[in-house]
Amino acid sequence: EARAAITTAAARANPVVRVAPGIPSPYLLGLDLLFTWRRAGRRKVMVAQARDLSTAARYAVAATAWKVRSGLRTAYLNYFMALRQQELLGHEVELHSRQVQLLRARFKVGYVARTDVLGARQGLLASRVELRRAEGRIPGTRAALAGAIGIPVAALQGVKFSWSAFDHQPEPAAVSPQRIQHEAVLNRLDVRHALAQYQAAQAALQLEIARQHPNFTLGPGYQFEEKHSFFTLSLSGILPVFNRNQGPIAEAEARRKEAAARFLAAQSSAIAESEQALAQYQAAVAELQEARRSLAEVRNVQEPMVLQQVKFGESGQVFLNSVRLQGVAAVATQLVAMEHLQAALGQLEDAVQRPLETGEASPPDFKPEKPGKEMP
Repeated sequence: EARAAITTAAARANPVVRVAPGIPSPYLLGLDLLFTWRRAGRRKVMVAQARDLSTAARYAVAATAWKVRSGLRTAYLNYFMALRQQELLGHEVELHSRQVQLLRARFKVGYVARTDVLGARQGLLASRVELRRAEGRIPGTRAALAGAIGIPVAALQGVKFSWSAFDHQPEPAAVSPQRIQHEAVLNRLDVRHALAQYQAAQAALQLEIARQHPNFTLGPGYQFEEKHSFFTLSLSGILPVFNRNQGPIAEAEARRKEAAARFLAAQSSAIAESEQALAQYQAAVAELQEARRSLAEVRNVQEPMVLQQVKFGESGQVFLNSVRLQGVAAVATQLVAMEHLQAALGQLEDAVQRPLETGEASPPDFKPEKPGKEMP
């Protein structure tokens, strides 16, 4: 519709044909051909205004597209996290089951108390409940993903998903404060839409100012009167005597001021949202780094040390299994931190309305280690 308005604004005014037959006919007849002359470059200003409104409409369409993309990313992340949580909880249930078996065997020979067995069994039951809850979230997140794409759930059957985008973080240069503020000011679609609306309001004001000078109608004429022919040349226009279009000019100026205020408000809001999203992202990065350090402590220090103790008979399989359960808990903490990071990254991308480039950093290790060969 906005593009069609450009054609309308660029169109030239059609000439007017006026026929005035007299009475009695055919003794009296008047014929005029009138052409409208627009002054002060009014047609050029009208085309510029229509183009600005067309640009604003394109930004509105792009904003809708980005909203769809943002909703799809959120649904994709939720489905990904639901699958990872199910996988992790499944391994946790295996370790808890192993722990119950080991403690039962020790209880039979009198090495541990019954309360130790009951505590391990309680942990197993809690893990099973969490696993069932995680499994129940998968159909809902899958349906939400299909809805975000705009297809039925059955269409996702057999589809292979790629999660590589969630395993990398943006390059530091892509999320620097200067880059984020630059993108928020120059790339935000609502800011560019408001700027296009302001330019259209400016063109509307120029058009009302141009209308201070009235259009003229010029054209040749022919009159036939009782067998006599007369050729005339007419010139007509509105005389700006009682007003000089002051009212419409004042209204257009007020609308331009309103458009300027909306542009400044959109710009300020974009900067504030980008700064807040960047702060949340930086906090999520720090949280993920701390979760990775905790997991590395368990895997690279505690578990190898316990394996050595089991090898030399200083510890048993129960203690080793407990350390592995701590590793699963550390992986779960890292998974939550990764979810917070990706959610914050999505908000940061929404703040600048541009996908942020991801680097080639090594992906975080979410997969829990399988128990190795048991020591006697």
